[in-house]
Amino acid sequence: MINLSLVLLLLLTFSVTSLAAEYTINAGIGLNDKSAQYMSLEYFKKLVEERSDGKIEVNLYHSSQLGDDREMMEALQMGTQQMTCPSTAPIAPFVNGFKVFDLPFLFPTHEAADYVLDGPVGQNLLKQLEDEGLVGLAYWENGYRQLTNSKRPVESPEDVKGLKVRTMENPMHLAAWKEMGANPTPMAFGELFSAMQQGVVDGQENPWGTIYLQNFFEVQDYTTDTGHVYSPFVLMMSKQFYDKLPTDLQQVVKVAAIEAKHHNRKTNRAMNAEYLNKLKDVMEVTILTPEQKAEFQKAVQPVYDQFKDEIGAELVESVQQQVEEFQAQQ
Repeated sequence: MINLSLVLLLLLTFSVTSLAAEYTINAGIGLNDKSAQYMSLEYFKKLVEERSDGKIEVNLYHSSQLGDDREMMEALQMGTQQMTCPSTAPIAPFVNGFKVFDLPFLFPTHEAADYVLDGPVGQNLLKQLEDEGLVGLAYWENGYRQLTNSKRPVESPEDVKGLKVRTMENPMHLAAWKEMGANPTPMAFGELFSAMQQGVVDGQENPWGTIYLQNFFEVQDYTTDTGHVYSPFVLMMSKQFYDKLPTDLQQVVKVAAIEAKHHNRKTNRAMNAEYLNKLKDVMEVTILTPEQKAEFQKAVQPVYDQFKDEIGAELVESVQQQVEEFQAQQ
């Protein structure tokens, strides 16, 4: 757990420089300052401070300086922190419907994800955060999770069988890998590199950026663009703080969040494409054909049947219908 005195010191340090501002937003994230998420927070900060004529000051904290995702969300609820941007997994205990984003192969493309998240289904989930003392402003992007391993190229579910794959402690992720015949092994992210180095696990799954920036290619020889889970971030604010803002400044925050969303998606996708190209120089990269990807989708279909009622069958079907609607328009 983050040291409370350190958090208070960080916040106090900025409070001295915030005397000219009427409102201060302390925004914390778990990723580092080289991430697309942090770059987009810098963009959000610029927009808000300029458009509020200095009435709002935005202070940024990266690398879990203010705590992990859950701790920061709880701080928003208490009103001791104003903004964070977690992935959907830690949000699910607060609003059950966010579990839907852990279903494998839910979104076939980035654009299909955008369509659903920015449409009525995604926006309704954001609205539900208000009952938990949170204001959902926009969906940002973590990206698609991809498989790496040290044993062999993976072109089909058959190639996954027997692999010890590190996953998050997430029931749907665990179930999906079991359906593909892998031996999923939940493990803290901080332990992952040494576990792969020592052969405790054979592989892991994360977006291209994480794979490259964490130097996983030093202990992994193969990677496949499985794209098995699309992971959004949710930019959110403390409802206590948001409700104290005058209407005009609420509008400044809302519009800036949307503009920063577009900045984030564009930046994240460009960075992931760049990281993939870099990985091609240091790993054997397998790009799946649509037919090969369909084999993986078929293998994990039982996961939908297993978790549909827990998530909410109507919600799952609504998301699938929205995806089909988007594809029909293309």
